[in-house]
Amino acid sequence: MNTSNTSDVPFVNDLFLRAFTDERLPCPPVWLMRQAGRYLPEYRATRGKAGSFLELCRSPAFCAEVLLQPLERFDLDAAILFSDILTVPDAMGLGLSFGVGEGPRFANPLRDEASVKALVAPDMRSLQYVFDAVAECKRALKSKVPLIGFSGSPFTLACYMIEGGGSSDGFPITRRMMLQRPELFQHVLDVNVAAVTAYLSEQVRSGADVLMLFDTWGGVLAPRLYREYSLKPMRRIVSSINRSFPQTPIMLFSRGAAHSFDAMAMTGAHGLGVDWQSDLVDARNAAGAGVTLQGNFDPLLLTTDAATIQREVTKALTGFDPHVRYVANLGHGITPDADPALVEVLVHHLRTL
Repeated sequence: MNTSNTSDVPFVNDLFLRAFTDERLPCPPVWLMRQAGRYLPEYRATRGKAGSFLELCRSPAFCAEVLLQPLERFDLDAAILFSDILTVPDAMGLGLSFGVGEGPRFANPLRDEASVKALVAPDMRSLQYVFDAVAECKRALKSKVPLIGFSGSPFTLACYMIEGGGSSDGFPITRRMMLQRPELFQHVLDVNVAAVTAYLSEQVRSGADVLMLFDTWGGVLAPRLYREYSLKPMRRIVSSINRSFPQTPIMLFSRGAAHSFDAMAMTGAHGLGVDWQSDLVDARNAAGAGVTLQGNFDPLLLTTDAATIQREVTKALTGFDPHVRYVANLGHGITPDADPALVEVLVHHLRTL
C-alpha cells in the first residue's frame, strides 16, 4: 500500500498507512473514533462560534480547526474529517436537523412507496462543502499525518432515512419495510450505494488518504439479513473504490456483526473495525492475516482511571499481535463524558507496547 499522498509528498508520520502492509511496526498506530468532539472544551468553544453542529460541518475553516484540536493535545497517527454521516441523505432533500441535546431528525422520512420510488442519488455539487472541508483539512495537516474520509453505510443511512431519526428498539419501521417490501427497500440501498460511492470518490479526489464506511446499525440484523442487506451493498462500494483508487485503503466498521468477520474480510476491504463487544483474537482468526484490524477498547474506559485503562488494554491484547496489521482504537466513538487526561493515558500506554 502506498505510504504517500496523492501529491507524492511524504508524511511526517506514516505509521497509520504502514499498518495496511505486512511490515512489523515498532508500536501500533493509534487514532480514536470521534477524537474531535464534545469531550474537548476547545471543540465546544468552536461549536459555539459556529452557531450549531450543522453550521460547523458546513464551514471548511471550522472543520479544519476542529480536526487539529486532538492532534495538538495527543500523539495521534491519523486525523479524520469532521463531518456527519447524514450529509448524504440531507442532500437528497430529507430535511436534516439536530435539536438541542437531541439526535438527528429528518423532516421528510421515506414512509411510503411514492417517496421511496422518487429517491435519487444527490448531485455531488450539493455536497461541495464537504469536499471543500476535506481539501481544507488536508492543507491544515501539512502532511503531518494521513487524513481519513468517511461515509455511513447504505444500510445505516437507510435506517435513519426511513425511521426519520434514531431508534432505541432496532429501527422497526426500517426492518418492517425490509421484510415486507424487500424490492422497495432494495431501491433505497441501491440509491445509497450510488451516492456513497460518488461521495467517497470525491473525498479521495479532494485529499482523503484512507476511507471508512461506518455501518453503525448493521448489527440489528440477523447474520443472514446482515450479509444480504448491509454487507452486500458495502462490498459493491469497496469494489468500485478499489477499481478507481487502488492505492487508497478502505475500512469497514460494522458494530455488532462479529458473526461475519470472515465475510467482511472477503469484500476486498483493507481493514475491519472491531467493536468493544468483540474479541481481537477471534476477529483475527475469522478475518485471516491479510486484513488490518482496528479497535476495540471500550469507550467507557475513558471515564474510569489510569490503572483500569492499562489493565484492560493489556487484557484486550492478550494473545494478539499488535505490531502487524493492527490500528489501536476504541470499539466505538469517544463519549461526551470522556476525560481528556485519560485519552492521554491511553495513547501513552499504547506507545509502550
